[in-house]
Amino acid sequence: MNSALSFSDVQDYMLEQLHERPDELSAMEHHARETGFPIIGPVAGNMCYQIARIIGARKVFEMGSGYGYSTAWFARAVHENGGGTVHHVVWDAELSSKARVHLRRLGYAEIVQYHVAEAVKTLESTPGPFDLIFNDIDKSAYPEALPVIERCLRPGGILIVDNMLLSGRIFDSSDRTAPTAGVRELTRRINASQEWIGSIVPIRDGLLLAYRSPSPSPTTSDA
Repeated sequence: MNSALSFSDVQDYMLEQLHERPDELSAMEHHARETGFPIIGPVAGNMCYQIARIIGARKVFEMGSGYGYSTAWFARAVHENGGGTVHHVVWDAELSSKARVHLRRLGYAEIVQYHVAEAVKTLESTPGPFDLIFNDIDKSAYPEALPVIERCLRPGGILIVDNMLLSGRIFDSSDRTAPTAGVRELTRRINASQEWIGSIVPIRDGLLLAYRSPSPSPTTSDA
């Protein structure tokens, strides 16, 4: 084994394994590179798509959707699962408008529902439950969003959370900033809870994949 193998080498290798993306999705990736806009990227996007396909997700809620890149991966999965709805939520009306253009060109106009609003409050007010919730909001707000997510995600559903490595800041014990504290606290709560089975996957900036365990069946007394 090559002891000089780096994290970047692994990410590059995973990227090489992916199929070609549609032209519109590739254009969205190019825009992110040119502008420095933070998208989840194709490797993480493919993982999100795969998980959504595995569980047969037909109701997906995104908390923090940017200009629709991650939405496109979820919409593809929902379409292939037989149809449903992906909720795209972002504060910025301009980003929402860009997402509408991209997702219409990709053929997902009928699948995506758009919200220009605060993500946690929108999740709380949107009829669920959801099969999958994707969380990419302000990192300091991760812990306070968890109780709402727990109310809105179906038992047996999946929570995916982005930026769980924070570009390595999570490993710096002296980093007590609000975003780092938020990520650490969410990780602690997931790991401490009997309701969740979670793992951090070291793709790009770290994805938390958390399975919400179904409630235990009530014990039936003998007759």
